[in-house]
Amino acid sequence: MKPIFVALIAFLMYFSACGQNKQNANSKKKMEFPIKKTDDEWKKSLNEEQYRVLRLKGTERAFTGKFYKHKDKGIYVCAGCGNELFKSETKFESGTGWPSYYDVIPNAVVLETDYSYGMVRTEVMCAKCGGHLGHVFDDGPKPTGLRYCINSVSLDFKKK
Repeated sequence: MKPIFVALIAFLMYFSACGQNKQNANSKKKMEFPIKKTDDEWKKSLNEEQYRVLRLKGTERAFTGKFYKHKDKGIYVCAGCGNELFKSETKFESGTGWPSYYDVIPNAVVLETDYSYGMVRTEVMCAKCGGHLGHVFDDGPKPTGLRYCINSVSLDFKKK
């Protein structure tokens, strides 16, 4: 039994490493965004958690974000730059613990394949500042079939 367990662990580590290598091999030139700040400038303009998520591609704990059960009408904007991202009408309860939307405001985000943690996902970033917002999945409701799973800490809100 022990040799099988060791072999399974080695197998998983190999494929996790392959995913990381694939990311490096397929990485394009670093994306350019209209809003450019140094790390020090971002650290001064964001709180610690916002910096960790928006700039270092972190994730907030599920079911803890301020917008998880938020129901007000308005526009969700990037906490890093104020770019309008999601209309409240597109927000839905996905049961995942993060705010979820089935559509974005046109040209508000850019998508990039994310190979981190041995998985293949689609990362969602703000089109103006490049801030990490979350990921998009193809298991959402109609009309798009998409679920933009977004970190609350990456967002601010403009009430209508």
